[in-house]
This record gives sequence, structure tokens and C-alpha cells, in this order.
Amino acid sequence: MKKKTLATGLLSLGLPLAMAVAGTGTVAAQDAPQLSGDDLDRANLIYFQRCAGCHGTLRKGATGPDLLPETTQDLGQRRLERIISLGTEGGMNNFDGILDEDEITLIASYIQMQPTEPPEMTLADMKERWQVHVQPEDLPTEPQHDRNWENFFVTILRDAGKMGIIDGDTKEVVAEVDTGYAVHVAKESSDGRFWYTQGRDGRLSKIDLWMDPPQVTAEVYIAYDARDVAVSHYGEWKDKYVIGGGYWPPHFVITDADTMEPLKVVSTRGYNTAGEYVHEARVAALYNTPKAPSFLVNVKETGQIWQVDYSDIENLRVEMIESKEFLHDGFFDPTGRYFQIAANFSHHMVFVDTETRKRVGMLNTGEIPHPGPGANWNDPECGPVAGTTHLGEGRMTAWGNDPEGHPDQAWEICFSVETDGPGLFVRSHPNSPHVWIDQAMHPEPDVNQWVMVMNKETRELTPIQVTDKPVEHDAVAVHMEYNQAGDEVWVSVWARGRGHLEEGEIVVYDDKTLEEKDRIKGLETPTGKFNVYNRKNHIG
Repeated sequence: MKKKTLATGLLSLGLPLAMAVAGTGTVAAQDAPQLSGDDLDRANLIYFQRCAGCHGTLRKGATGPDLLPETTQDLGQRRLERIISLGTEGGMNNFDGILDEDEITLIASYIQMQPTEPPEMTLADMKERWQVHVQPEDLPTEPQHDRNWENFFVTILRDAGKMGIIDGDTKEVVAEVDTGYAVHVAKESSDGRFWYTQGRDGRLSKIDLWMDPPQVTAEVYIAYDARDVAVSHYGEWKDKYVIGGGYWPPHFVITDADTMEPLKVVSTRGYNTAGEYVHEARVAALYNTPKAPSFLVNVKETGQIWQVDYSDIENLRVEMIESKEFLHDGFFDPTGRYFQIAANFSHHMVFVDTETRKRVGMLNTGEIPHPGPGANWNDPECGPVAGTTHLGEGRMTAWGNDPEGHPDQAWEICFSVETDGPGLFVRSHPNSPHVWIDQAMHPEPDVNQWVMVMNKETRELTPIQVTDKPVEHDAVAVHMEYNQAGDEVWVSVWARGRGHLEEGEIVVYDDKTLEEKDRIKGLETPTGKFNVYNRKNHIG
């Protein structure tokens, strides 16, 4: 029997971008390796799954460097295979535990060839793939189970293409809901009942937590490759619209929040801060603004933060706020007024006042900041602060974010602490004495399987090994989330090694003692987790 590798297993998912470019006859550059047929289709799929997010659909680079033939052919096949296998301390994962030797050879050959541009997607194309599984009038009017659904953890099961719904009280997996592949984030309705997920394959899904078991009620594909979603929470438009953002095609789409019917599509192609036209201007992150009827659309390659007023979607009002490239993840301060986002490859955090709709600051925090959902807390010296991890170095940097109460500290570095390796996420809670920091981007398991816990008062770091013993296959400790009470922290063990995908787990800690309380085992590639109560109340 032929061995089933990660990439061949994923072929069954029918991923739109990989399929869109499959068999299109990628043109080889001079002296480049030649691929065709099944090998080319498989390489397209691996690149979409593992590489396009950082290096771009057209391989022009963003968070990672470009992978164009003029660059990759100079490096050569052998060196490319070594980089892919071992990763770099600058933030690239090692793939020797994720891809087998043949797949590493294949993708090293593929990136020496000329990239192929995938097709566009129209509003009519989206409507053809729009489905309502449960009509809004048929949804339950009260919870159909007696669980404390506000302490549910909506959990990404990345490679399974599912969301796990986990009961935070009992630690039971209530449901595994089919959604898009490699969901990047989930966002909540204003009451926390409905959750909207955006798969990397462009599948935008709506989940009802009141159903028994929770399930998808409607969905639509808004792109071939996508990352983020947001829900309108303001005034008379509360829970009226959902917005999804495309990596390819580079656009955003506004849908009806009840049925997920796509209503409007807007291209984000345009000019960057240097006045250069950007064809692949991807939507990196989307947020609702708590104090205005608008979405924040962060256009990665242009360095433009668009504040899109949704009060009249037929006559969209858009403020284009110039910042720096390449925009990625962000989060609000505790007041909900100030937005804080990483322009990560420019090594800056950018700060926007969403009431005046203007940028109020930019700050170099370190090599390639990546805050994920971020963290806000009170520092004994600087007052209210926020923090970020970094993809390019082992560092967590905190800055002041209270311009009214602490104007001298606002948008300036308060302090930074060194960790053992680069990370993806930082998280805290008002009831907690700690800030939790992961180190998931370091290539070595004796770093990436550990997290750091910082004492807010002393700024001292305590290392914690999240895996219960050294794990030989590729697995990293990633993404922390507090429970409803703020006294537990949940950390994912993302098992990525070939043949070990279902060995993922979530480790639950007592936040006061830092002692392990529980392990939720048998999860396939768990990554991000979103506690219903904390997210709907914007806690952390």
C-alpha cells in the first residue's frame, strides 16, 4: 500500500486555490527543474498549505522573503532543501517533521519555477457556492443543552478542517464542526452565540453554539485563499454584517450575518506607502470597531489600514490610514478606542484612534512583531500597557497605551524581556498576575515545546515545558487562552509531525500556581482557542 503523506492526505480536501492553479502548466525559468502532472499538482497544494501565507501566492514575499526564480535558483536545490528542512532562527519553521524527503525535494524544485497566477473570483461565483443549512427562522430560540456555553472554547483543529467546541467546565469535546481548512481565527456575534470562521481555503462558516450539538448553519466561499473575518457590533447594525478578507483574490467581501449571502465585494489592490502599485495586496486582518459603525481592513502589502464604514454599504465610506508594510495581526486597548497592529516586516507596531480615524503612533518593537490576539495589562511603572511577541527574535516588548491617563508613556516602549526563542502569541487577563508568552517559532523542541510566564509585578520569567515529556516528532506549544473565570490558562500542543497529527492536545494550567490541571488529548492539530465569555466581553 502506498504511504499516505500529509500532502497526499490533504488532496482529498479539495482546496480551492491549490486546485485553481493545479495543472495550469507552471512555466519553468531557464535552468529550473521541470515539474508536470501529479508532481506539479502536489507541489501547488503543498505550497498553498505551508508556504503561501508568508511568501505570497505569487511568491513575491511578505512576512517571509520572496521565492522568485531569480532568488531561489541562486540558492540552488541542495541549499533550498536544507533551509526547508531545518528552518531558520529568524522565524521560519523546520519542515523536516512535517514533510517527507520527497516532498521537501519537490517543493524546493517548485519554488525555482515561475509562479502561476490563479483566477479571479466574482460575486456571482461566490453566490454559486453559498449554502444555508438551517434557515434563520428555524434556529432554536434558547439553548438546546444545559451546558455553560459561555465557557466553551471554540478551538481550531487546523489540518482537520474543523473547529472543536470544548466545554470549559467539564473539559469535554462537545462537537467537531466541519469548517474551512486551517482556520486562522474565529469571531463572535455580539452575544457570543454565533461564531464565524474563515478557512484558509476561503470557506466562511457560521456556527450556532445553542444547537445540540453545535453545527454550521450557513457558509460561503469568498476567496481561494483567505485569513480573517469580523462581525458588525455597533448600534442598529449589530450582528447585521460579516466581513471576510481574501489573500487571493485580494479583496474583502461583506455578507449578510443571518444567511451568509455575499452582498458586496471590494478589491484591495492599490499603492503602497512608497507609491508602488501592488497587485497582490492581501487582506491580513479584519476587526469591528467598538465605537463606530465600521470595519478595519488591514491591507498587508500596501501598509494601508482601511476604516470601512458599513452604515451604508451601497455607498461605502473608506478612510485609508497609511502606516507601514506588512500588516498582520492586531488588537484593541481595553477602552476599545485604540487599535494596535503589527506591521511585522517593518518591525513596527502601529496605533490608530478609531474615533478620529487617524494614526496616532508607530513604534519599532523588535524583529518582526506578531502579537496574535495580544495582551493588555497594568504595569507597576508605566500603568496600562500592551505587548507583543516577535517572529524574528526571542523578545516580548510592552508599550504604554493610555494616552489620556499616562500621556508620557503612550505609544512608547515601557520595557522588553528576552525569551529563549521567537513566538506567535502573548496573552493575559485582568484577574491574572501573569502574562503568558509562547516560543513556537524556534526550530528546536527544547525551546518551542516550552512557554514563558512573566510575573506582571517583577517582570521575571518562569519557563514551563508544556509537553509532558520530550516529543521526538514535530510539535510546538502555541496559543494561550484563559477560561471564563480567568483562573485557568489553556495551551495547545500542535502536533505536526507525519503520522502524529491526532496526538495534539490542550494542556490546562492553574494560573495562580502554574501547576498542570488537565490534558485534553486526541485532538488533531489544535492551534487557536477562543473562550466565548472572554471574547464577547473583550477581556484580555
